[in-house]
Amino acid sequence: MRRFWALALALLFLGSLGAQHRVGAQEELTVYSYDSIEWWMKEIVPIFEQKYGVKVNLVLIGDAGEVLNRLILEKDNPQADVVIGIDNSYLAKAIDAGVLEPYEPANADVIPDWIIEKFDPTFHLTPYDYGYIAINYRKDMVQNPPTSLEDLTKPEWKGKLIIEDPRTSSPGMAFLLWTVAVYGDDWLYYWEKLKENDVQIVKGWSEAWGAFVEGEYPLVLSYATSPAATVYYENNTNIGAVAFKEGNYLQIEGAGIVKGAKNRELAEKFIEFLISEEAQEKLPLNQWMYPVNKNVELPEVFQYAAEVEKPVTVDSAEIEKNYETWLNQWTQLMVEDKSPDEILGKTATETGGENESAGICGPALMISLAVVPLLFRRRG
Repeated sequence: MRRFWALALALLFLGSLGAQHRVGAQEELTVYSYDSIEWWMKEIVPIFEQKYGVKVNLVLIGDAGEVLNRLILEKDNPQADVVIGIDNSYLAKAIDAGVLEPYEPANADVIPDWIIEKFDPTFHLTPYDYGYIAINYRKDMVQNPPTSLEDLTKPEWKGKLIIEDPRTSSPGMAFLLWTVAVYGDDWLYYWEKLKENDVQIVKGWSEAWGAFVEGEYPLVLSYATSPAATVYYENNTNIGAVAFKEGNYLQIEGAGIVKGAKNRELAEKFIEFLISEEAQEKLPLNQWMYPVNKNVELPEVFQYAAEVEKPVTVDSAEIEKNYETWLNQWTQLMVEDKSPDEILGKTATETGGENESAGICGPALMISLAVVPLLFRRRG
């Protein structure tokens, strides 16, 4: 296992120079994306370059939030032609910022209608992959895993779940949105129960996953495909993931043409290429997400992924409107030790009496730097 993590570190941090290296070409397409998409891009960009006789200048910028902020800063003087990796959490912000040019690819019919409807029917962004947040468990420590969000608050799981901080982690934020989608205005009360059940919170996925694989916790917040990735990289079948009764939070990622792109025609070809079979078939084992092209068969190892039948989402406009508020309220509850009633400004009359504040979650709120981005895919 230690050798596996050492290899992961090496693989994830190598190769960034290659993304910036340029060679002469008749035309150049500049693509902005997040760091860990590089492995999929290394598989498919050479195919595109050879097919069209062009050079792709791939610029990798941290995570998806940083990519979008860069586009907004450059709005009056756009430097990119294409952006890849804006997901449903950032979709509305990207559209409202006016940094995207709508374009429906000529081959959009390869994408199932339900994905388009849940993501962006206006095609400011074209979906290229999707996946689900899921609770993973160790089979050697858990015989009957939890099957719902509510199960996680039961005494039998007290102190046994480790999750990521939504302020610093993409899966952590997705988990927060999952609870908002399921519990609506009562989501703070659900988190209060998690806190009372000693949920452990760490800064990033790699820290949570590391503690999980070392056996410190039998449950971890990860992805429905994580067990498949574990089999692929380690030949380890000890990890399972659960499709919850209320459904699992759906993440969809998209690619779009930057407004004011200098090479619009080539940008359109690149969007079409991203959802083509030759690009999509190389996506699963690099992104550890599901391809949107319905004609692409999944690798056999994906049989180890949890099969989610109920996608859960929050409308992207609602996310943009409430994003900062939800994070602030979460912080007040989980870090500042305020009660939901205090945070929501409810009176004793409204609540039927004073509620005592619960203690801080877990033995402590662990804040330590994650050593690597998400191994199995970007999670920007």
